[in-house]
Amino acid sequence: TMATSTCVDHAAHTSWMRGQSSGLVRAHVSRPIRTVPLRAKRLHCNAAGNDVQGGFKLLEWAGTLVPQSTIVKGAKFTWRTTWEAFMRELAPQDTKGGYARPKYAFTGTISPAPGAEFPVESGRYHLYTGNACPWCHRCLLVLALRGLSGHVSVTRMQDDAERATRGGWIMKGGRDPVTGAADLYGVYEKAKPGYIGRCTAPVLFDKKTMRIVSNESSDIVRMLNQVDFEEGAAVDLYPEALREDIDRLNAFVYNRINNGAYKSGFATTQAAYDEAQLELYTGLDELEGILAEQRFLTGDRFTEADLRLFPTLMRFDSAYAVLFKCCRARIADYPNLSAWMRDVYQLPVPTEAPDALQVADTFDMDDARRSYFEQLFPLNPGGIVPSGPTLQDLGLDKPAGRGSQKLDDVYYYK
Repeated sequence: TMATSTCVDHAAHTSWMRGQSSGLVRAHVSRPIRTVPLRAKRLHCNAAGNDVQGGFKLLEWAGTLVPQSTIVKGAKFTWRTTWEAFMRELAPQDTKGGYARPKYAFTGTISPAPGAEFPVESGRYHLYTGNACPWCHRCLLVLALRGLSGHVSVTRMQDDAERATRGGWIMKGGRDPVTGAADLYGVYEKAKPGYIGRCTAPVLFDKKTMRIVSNESSDIVRMLNQVDFEEGAAVDLYPEALREDIDRLNAFVYNRINNGAYKSGFATTQAAYDEAQLELYTGLDELEGILAEQRFLTGDRFTEADLRLFPTLMRFDSAYAVLFKCCRARIADYPNLSAWMRDVYQLPVPTEAPDALQVADTFDMDDARRSYFEQLFPLNPGGIVPSGPTLQDLGLDKPAGRGSQKLDDVYYYK
């Protein structure tokens, strides 16, 4: 059986269209239309001058040598099996295909107690962080909001799993000035030779003893709120009168929001994803209601509960909404959560030091978006990075309209 196909001269058509779009009327002269005989089995039609990549063209042969269903089922099985293996390496799974966050190996604490293993001492401690990581972001925020950036030094690492010995973090520009390590694995190895385990960030490191104090972000945030490296009034993110409320909110925010986004993105079964999404969005709805009634999560001043929510919301629309399939609604669709996020982004810090860390300094959204979409290979094999949204798209520099930015109106003090 024969069929007929007509191909219009592409170059002549383009020339005529340019004339139309510029408002000019031109006589259109094209080459004669060709009538091309085709065989019904296969059609190869390439525009002049275009190279079309067709892969292995397996589906073009389907039904002739091998049934198409066999090809499709085989490809899906191979792809999914490989994907599940990578996902388990990237994010450990429970038996239901849900993300199970790993435990942490270092649980020391900085303490003012006499004879403490890690005493309070300005300049002694060093924090290793990575920009994309929301758990690292928590730790940078507590340094900024308590004015501690002059007392605790910081290394901001680069994510590159191909160059890292273990894990994904390497040192920018070569070697770490504190340990001489080329990557975070080297820091762990320096602190505990022969270390076996995951090399995660953040890491709070004791430069005097060359040991890791802690690699659990919640503990690091809490201890950096408790210690004071100098005398005088100090911001208190965990005031005694509100501790019960803060602990309750912390548990809610962690399970529903912080970890909820990751459980959605790293789920390997539909049931695990659906469960995570339900918890995430019912949680966001509840927080939206709280912030409709008051400025911050525990009342009229900023606390640790707000600090632990902020990093997740900052990444939500630019990364989680697409990559983690958290697309039922964006933070931009929640008016109170959006205004709260702008409010926190613009908070003042309690120091006038010219090089003091500001809230805006703690996160680079464009770099984080690149990191998520390039480095989480199992979730985005093509490595294509979306163009937005950016900080400007989210309007984080616009007035929040939620209250005074004076220090005494924003923070509790010890």
